[in-house]
Amino acid sequence: MRTVADEYVHALADLDPIMATSLGLKPGEYRLPDLSPAGHGALDDLARSTLEQLTAAETAADAAGNHTSGDERRCARLLRERLNAALAMSAQGEHLREVSNIFAPPHRIRGTFLDMPAATADDWSVIARRMALVPEALGGYQASLTEGASRGLFASPKVTEVAAGQMREWAQAGDAGGWFADFAAAAGTATGAGGTGEAGAAGAAGADGLPGSLRADLGRAAAAADEAVGALARWLGQVYLPQAEGTSDGVGAERYRTCARRWTGATVDPREAYEWGWSQFSDLQEQMRTEAERVLPGASAQQAMAYLDDSGQAIEGVAEIRDWLQDLMDRTIADLNGSHFDLAEPLRTVQARIAPPGSAAAPYYTAPSQDFARPGRTWLPTLGRTRFPLWGLISTWYHEGVPGHHLQLAQWRYVSGDLSLYQTTVGGVSACSEGWALYAERLMDELGYLDTPGARLGYLDAQNLRAIRVIIDIGMHLELEIPAFSPFAAGQRWTPDLALEFFTSYSGQGREFLASEVIRYLSGPGQAISYKLGERAWLTGRAAAREAHSARGLEFDLKSWHMAALSLGSLGLDDLAEELATL
Repeated sequence: MRTVADEYVHALADLDPIMATSLGLKPGEYRLPDLSPAGHGALDDLARSTLEQLTAAETAADAAGNHTSGDERRCARLLRERLNAALAMSAQGEHLREVSNIFAPPHRIRGTFLDMPAATADDWSVIARRMALVPEALGGYQASLTEGASRGLFASPKVTEVAAGQMREWAQAGDAGGWFADFAAAAGTATGAGGTGEAGAAGAAGADGLPGSLRADLGRAAAAADEAVGALARWLGQVYLPQAEGTSDGVGAERYRTCARRWTGATVDPREAYEWGWSQFSDLQEQMRTEAERVLPGASAQQAMAYLDDSGQAIEGVAEIRDWLQDLMDRTIADLNGSHFDLAEPLRTVQARIAPPGSAAAPYYTAPSQDFARPGRTWLPTLGRTRFPLWGLISTWYHEGVPGHHLQLAQWRYVSGDLSLYQTTVGGVSACSEGWALYAERLMDELGYLDTPGARLGYLDAQNLRAIRVIIDIGMHLELEIPAFSPFAAGQRWTPDLALEFFTSYSGQGREFLASEVIRYLSGPGQAISYKLGERAWLTGRAAAREAHSARGLEFDLKSWHMAALSLGSLGLDDLAEELATL
């Protein structure tokens, strides 16, 4: 089973060179994926043939009387579930209406240049060759959207309008021209490793003295890429958007369940999750009121968070906040290693970066390459800000960096030789990884690390945001009625506008950030619920493991449990809590 899974990864790397670059599987890779309907068809054909190979391998093992190990069993279940989930998404035409402010192919294309080595003239030659292919790749993407339009499959108009605006911003991003021109202009500088990343050349360190011919190639490729991005922006706004008018922002219950499986690895009951989200919201609102009293006696949670924004501890300057976040992660690794985790040497490096302009508003993490030559990185979108209050960032960096995404995804890379490449890379399930990251925030609260004034209120506000995500993601897509007990708009049916007003009324985040979040949820149905549902599974699994140890008269070793849990590889929610309970 592991052999079938890993052969799938290498075959997928041929069809998806961006994925290959992300994992570091094919050094020198310059191609971009075929984003046309034919390219998606090839991905579906690979999924079907792999499922046939998996069935044959399982049948042969059964006939020979071979009992598969736990790792092999988990690998087979994951591979089958993930491939069937992908085929179900394809069957309902999701790739033909894939417009987003964060998840769409243009974002993957831009992001891959930040993952590429950029230390030598040879590296920049590869970058120039790949950049020259951006127009062709975006043309394939446009062809898929055109095919979707011919079938009456459209993205939400609200999402399309925002995505078109993003593309316009990318095409006009910097002093040298668009984002790609700015990236190319940084070739041969040493800004990448220590700079802010504002120019987009996050990896461009030490490539001094590039040949003039290479600079010319880069310039031509960047100009063509920026022009292609601008053309896509115009097409989205002037051609696609008018056709999409009248399309519902929500996807409906049937389509939502299929999308939610993609992100959770489970058959989700949206109604149960919606009701549970409300219970979480109510509980967190009460906790936030209590914590607000500690921050500013007599204040509401909203007032206390506004006070922290204006008068709490803050860092001035983009480079300064990057350095502060780097120091936070370095100190956290030093504190946790040996006490609550046993971290192999490659896991002890993670870099703080500033996200390129035109990114969505939420911070994010990118995993290390398979050989750790490119380390894990956290990314902070500045949205033009130069002052950064700390109360809302600390818990977020425990989520994105350490002990959150970085420890899990880097550990998966580290143990991929013991499990399978598939289980520890492209077989990832959002609910497993985002659930761990929320668990990591909670763990740091349990361990007493949220001692900066306001930091615990920031943690609760982050948890509250994830609970609201469950409510409004399901509410908007299923157009559910807001319950009578709601403190907001009871009896009305959810719309994106109501979702934003609810968000701004009960979250400490700014309106610009929350507006970006609502668009994100509309463009990725079911992704937003994976955080809290995943955390619920992690907590359920930990409690069951602790109880099982107690029943056997054994002491529960949290550090050992953490390392065993992080070494399982990816699991969907259909399996996660049950597997964690056995550790």
